[in-house]
Amino acid sequence: MSSSMPALGRVVHQVRLFFIAVQFFTRLPIPRWVGFEADWLHQSSRYFPAVGMVVGTVAAAVYAAAQMVWPPVVAVLLSTVAGIYLTGAFHEDGFADACDGLGGGVTKQRVLEIMTDSRIGAYGAIGIGLLLALKCATLSSLPAAAVIVSLLLGHPLSRLASTVLIWKLDYVKQEGKSKPLAQRMSNAEFAVAAVTVIAVWGAIALTGLLSWRALAAGTAATALAAWWLARKCIRRLGGYTGDCLGAIQQLSEVAFYLGVLAVH
Repeated sequence: MSSSMPALGRVVHQVRLFFIAVQFFTRLPIPRWVGFEADWLHQSSRYFPAVGMVVGTVAAAVYAAAQMVWPPVVAVLLSTVAGIYLTGAFHEDGFADACDGLGGGVTKQRVLEIMTDSRIGAYGAIGIGLLLALKCATLSSLPAAAVIVSLLLGHPLSRLASTVLIWKLDYVKQEGKSKPLAQRMSNAEFAVAAVTVIAVWGAIALTGLLSWRALAAGTAATALAAWWLARKCIRRLGGYTGDCLGAIQQLSEVAFYLGVLAVH
């Protein structure tokens, strides 16, 4: 009996870390018993893709219901609105800030100053507008079943792409909302994040909900988009910020949908 208690405690702790990740990345309420300690936020980064599964499930459910009543483009727009509302535009804001900083800053210090500014500039406004338009146009061009499956995989996969930065790169700001989350991940912690996505990817592949070609093209596009933007962050900043995480999530999510559409 006593030997089972430590195992049970470990399971409860993992559930607690998942809820901490949900609280940080979404507007969803979490149970009061979860509590909070500063170190838990860093440990919860392993569940970033799992939070993506939650967001993707909500977005897919909204789309599935809406497409039975309205045209595909309206259903996609409502699904996108649901996802943005659920996350408080957390990642979209990061993408806009990254567009402003990387587009308007010359030196590292200036890029960071622009990213920290709460005001949105021309690069950010144009960037996020075009990104959302591209996302909606791409999903609206897919069959309904493919949209649902793409949302279920695109959200966790794109968050795994962001998690790679926490795993491999340095956080370059002295302060910031993402700093507690941004301590370097261990290989074991990253493995938890990767297995979450591999499980979803494998289930979709084995059931044939998306073809192998579509899965391969979407995954390759996700990796390419994440690599391109991560390389730019390394060259301009020497690492990453919370805005870089949001920007990579958004860009790689759209890249996944584009890859699926290219071969569907």
